[in-house]
Amino acid sequence: MIRWLTRRWPAPHWPSVRGRARADAGPLLLTAAVIAAVALLAGAVPALLRAAADDAVQDTVRRAGDDPDVLVYAGWERDDGLNGGRVRTPRLAEDVDDFRGRAADTLGPDLDAALLPPVAVVDGPVLGITDGSVLRTFRFTYLAADTGGPDVTWIAGSAPGPAGPDEAVEIPYHGPPWPVQVGLSEADAAALNLGPGDRIPVKDGQGRDKDVRISGIYRPTDSADPAWSLAPALLRPVPGADGVGTTRFAGLLSRESLPDARLAVDEDQLRRSVRFAPDPGALSWDTAAALAGTVVELKATSGSSSDRDQSLKWESRLDTVLRDARTQVIAASAQAAVLLAGVLTATVLVLLLAADLLVRRRTPALGAARHRGAALPDLGAELLIESVVLTLSAAAAGLALARAAAAGVSWSWTVPVVLAGAVAGPAFGTLAAARASRDRRQPANRAARRWIRGTAQLRRTALEAAVLIAAVAAFVALHQRGLLPTAHDGDTDELTGDLVLPMSALALGILVGALVLLRLLPLGVRLWLRQALRSRRPLAVFGAARAAATAGRALPLLVLVSATALASFALILGATVARGLDDGAWRTVGADARLDLGAEATASTPALAERIAAAPGVGQVVVAQVTDSARIFADSTALAPRLVIVDAAAFQRLLAATPLPDAPALARLTAPGPGPGDVPALVRSSDGSLRTGTRLQLPRDGAPAIRLAAVGTAPSVGGASDIVIVDAAALADAGLSAVPNTVWVTGPGAARAVSNSGVAADVVLRADVLRAQRAAPLSAGLLRLAWASAAVLLALGLLGLTLAAAAGASERWQTLTRLRTLGLRPRDARWVAAGELLPPVVVAAVCGPLLGALLAHLTLGPLDLRLLTGQAADPAAVLPWWMLGLVGVALLAAAATVVPVESALQRRDRLGEVLRAGE
Repeated sequence: MIRWLTRRWPAPHWPSVRGRARADAGPLLLTAAVIAAVALLAGAVPALLRAAADDAVQDTVRRAGDDPDVLVYAGWERDDGLNGGRVRTPRLAEDVDDFRGRAADTLGPDLDAALLPPVAVVDGPVLGITDGSVLRTFRFTYLAADTGGPDVTWIAGSAPGPAGPDEAVEIPYHGPPWPVQVGLSEADAAALNLGPGDRIPVKDGQGRDKDVRISGIYRPTDSADPAWSLAPALLRPVPGADGVGTTRFAGLLSRESLPDARLAVDEDQLRRSVRFAPDPGALSWDTAAALAGTVVELKATSGSSSDRDQSLKWESRLDTVLRDARTQVIAASAQAAVLLAGVLTATVLVLLLAADLLVRRRTPALGAARHRGAALPDLGAELLIESVVLTLSAAAAGLALARAAAAGVSWSWTVPVVLAGAVAGPAFGTLAAARASRDRRQPANRAARRWIRGTAQLRRTALEAAVLIAAVAAFVALHQRGLLPTAHDGDTDELTGDLVLPMSALALGILVGALVLLRLLPLGVRLWLRQALRSRRPLAVFGAARAAATAGRALPLLVLVSATALASFALILGATVARGLDDGAWRTVGADARLDLGAEATASTPALAERIAAAPGVGQVVVAQVTDSARIFADSTALAPRLVIVDAAAFQRLLAATPLPDAPALARLTAPGPGPGDVPALVRSSDGSLRTGTRLQLPRDGAPAIRLAAVGTAPSVGGASDIVIVDAAALADAGLSAVPNTVWVTGPGAARAVSNSGVAADVVLRADVLRAQRAAPLSAGLLRLAWASAAVLLALGLLGLTLAAAAGASERWQTLTRLRTLGLRPRDARWVAAGELLPPVVVAAVCGPLLGALLAHLTLGPLDLRLLTGQAADPAAVLPWWMLGLVGVALLAAAATVVPVESALQRRDRLGEVLRAGE
């Protein structure tokens, strides 16, 4: 009790605090600059990543096309009449408007705010045009938004009207075809060679004639109106919409002709739906999870698709698209966290080295203060006050700059740097003061000295074992668990505490490698010393002796190896992502350029290919018929893969001339099928439903289905997950000729050749796709962070080299100056100093990049870089050896610069003062 009453709070001596700060202003300002710079990086990156997350969600939805649209279907009220017939409903358009309003009211406020105004679509059945070509189909469609249908200009005839009096009329079920009026676009009318007043010769699937009359020809006021995308055949013929080799035409219904359209077909053949397209600008990272949950709830409460009542039946992939976007954002966040963890690790080591340098400078003053009676708590409090004020001020300045540079700031990543900056200096200083006043003597007993050395070795081994165990656990967690969320509901897909260990795998692995090198360096230096002692060169002996004396210092080597290895990893990550984006662009386009031809231009595809092949700079030209969502059956199961009909040999040569993977299985397509009448095919599917040996059927209108036999795995085409590839000649022998609608072109002149083709086609250039992928929010942000991290880590390594050299400069040059009194020339003194500094630098310059490359091979797979690069599998690590070599060269060049600078500074010391220093 009396001892507790005698305790007091530490009493700092403020003049000493101010005096030490003024005397060591340079190292303190350097420490503050490091803390501020890293706080700027660590505080700004999470905020910038959050802003990029919003842009990434919006960008993903834009790139998804119509996949994220929310669709709702509902049946019609029965139109049975009192006399056993069907009744014409004049107010059918008003029923559609009510259906659209009812669907909008069901969305809820959050989902409704994220969607554009709805568009109601009423589609008739697919009818066959009987003009001698069984491959032409027709469909009439009604479009109605809140403000009416898309605006058109009638250039011939007039808008569709009622076939008769616009009133309720009952007609018999099996009466003559009921007439319906439609409008045709200019392109459709020209292709069909029909005009106002003509009838379109069409039949339904049962061979019954339909009375479809053309009231007029229209031109869209704005062909970019999103409503037209719901029925593109209303603008121009669409090839492949109803199967391989087909071309769809469409007729536009009006509010007045819609009641007749229902009577023109069977009661259940006219389908109505409402489509809500998402508004990308209204989406954000914070709302994506809630919106996905709302869509899932809508689909869960949806009526059955088999019900023909008026209940709402919801369909949408918006929840899947938003979850994919959130997964990409979380993957990018985890990849950024790995880089930040590496930067923070190197920063903490540099701060420890800076604190060690500062304490070395202050050791005489701290020892003198202890000899004058200063208490250790008082000294510790003085050092802590100075360190805390400096660290918090620097961190606040860095965070303020981060706030100005980004929309927000994150302070959590700066905690390790602040703790290291605030604690390292006071801890090292207090220990130095305690050692300076310690009265413990070196034991004379040899066994006692061995016990002390053994205890120190045991402590070091325990620390190294702890780091090794933590690194092994981190790598096991990284490879077993990964860095992606394990759940998708609520906020569980955020980076949580259980990801700290796997995110630290890189930093811990590099620390383990540095500790191994720290064990090996003294052995190598002692071996060099033995060799030097046998030589006749005294400079080598002096240099090796100085290197052996300082080889056991842990912090300099840890800083140099960690900084160079982490910088190398960042460079490898950036190069791998850049190469992955390039491979993803090749995978998306399939060549240097691609032409997607419209229906009106497919007839001239062979001539177009010959013209493009003759253009300068063009390597290869391959034409193919590519049909998305083709109707193919496997064991009575309907599939919708991408069907590619191509010259197999030409396609194989194309793949061999590009960075795309070769496909030797294409040679099997030109061989006879496994069975009589079978056409060989290559297949690929994401769910395994298409595999080698599968029997497929390709249906045809008015002809038996073509049997396909899967004889191998198909290469990826355009990034599609489900693919069927057949040889054009083999399919023609089976009775189905291909209508090429895609042209792949390679060579340096491919872009110019396809851009000047002069046909109605969509031009897709690999350079444009690559530029768009590199400009995507997440990939661009990760690349910038990788290059910035590499630069910061290299700067930290050079700073660590400078600090390490400064920490031992006084002792080193004191020894060398004494050697000068024995006849050592100044130039020889510089060589001895270089011999002392070079071993850890050479080890770091050589082993650091190699260690970074090794860690890249071990960690890049679980980072899921494919989610950002658009590749089918995780990209292999790309080693930019020239960049890695520059890291080592920069370190060696810095070491070569340090020695002359130190020599110039030490010339001010007089030999007499050096000789009296030990008195």
